Amino acid sequence: MNKKYRKTIIAGNWKMNLVPSEVKPFAEELRSLLPKTKTCEVALLVPFTHISTLRRSLKDNRISFGAQDVSIHEKGAYTGEVSADMLADMGVHYVIVGHSECRQYHGDTDFTVGQKAAAVLEKGMSPIICVGESLEQRERGLTMEHISYQVLAALSFIPEGKERQIVIAYEPIWAIGTGKTATDEEAQEVCAHIRAVIREKRGARVARSVSILYGGSMNPKNAKGLLSMEDIDGGLIGGASLKPKDFSQIIDAVAEVTGEE
Repeated sequence: MNKKYRKTIIAGNWKMNLVPSEVKPFAEELRSLLPKTKTCEVALLVPFTHISTLRRSLKDNRISFGAQDVSIHEKGAYTGEVSADMLADMGVHYVIVGHSECRQYHGDTDFTVGQKAAAVLEKGMSPIICVGESLEQRERGLTMEHISYQVLAALSFIPEGKERQIVIAYEPIWAIGTGKTATDEEAQEVCAHIRAVIREKRGARVARSVSILYGGSMNPKNAKGLLSMEDIDGGLIGGASLKPKDFSQIIDAVAEVTGEE
C-alpha cells in the first residue's frame, strides 16, 4: 500500500489542558521550533475555548485546527453541547469523534460516533474517528474483532464518496496516557487490519486514500519507528503535544522517515 496516496498527519490532542492565557505563549514557542517540513500536515485539536486564540496566534503558520468532540444535534435545547455548524463557522478543519475518554466518560457508543462523524462531514470538516481495544480485549485475543466492529459501525454512517475526508486513529486504550506503547509491529498489524476492513467494505481505491494514525503515547523517542510502518500515516499525540519541543521533534521524525532534507 503506497503512502503517496494519502496525507501524513501529526495531530496534537491537548485534551483538557492549558487555560486561554497560556495559549499565546505556547504558540510563540511552537512557532520558533516548528520544522519547515512539507511532508506532513500539522493539526492542533484543542478545547473549544482555545480555538479562536490559537488560530490568531498561529495564523501565518501552516497549521490546521480542530476540536475534540461535537454534538450529534444540529441545534436546539442541548445545554453544554457544541454543534458541527458552530465549529465550521470558527474555521475548524478536524474534529475528533469517539475518543476512548469520550466513550468512557460521556457515553459515546459506536453508533453515536458514526452520527458525529456524519455531522462533521456534512459541514465540510474531517472527522478523526478513534477506535481501540482495552487491555482485557487484547489479552483475550479480541482486538481485531472489536476494531472491525468499530470501523464498520462508523462506516455505516459515512456516505459513499465521502470516505476520503475521514481519518481513523487507532488508539489502544491500554496505551493512552500510561506511558505504554504498542510495539511498531503491533501498531502496524492493527492499522493494516483497519485498512483491510475499509478495503473489503468500500474498495481498494478508498482504502489506500484513508489516513490512519497511531494514538497511543507516541513521543519523540518512538515516533520514527511507528511512522516508518507501512500503514501508519501519522500520530494523534496526547501529552507530547503540550510540549512544543517534543511536538516539533515528532514532526521532525516525519522528515527523517521520508528522507526530506
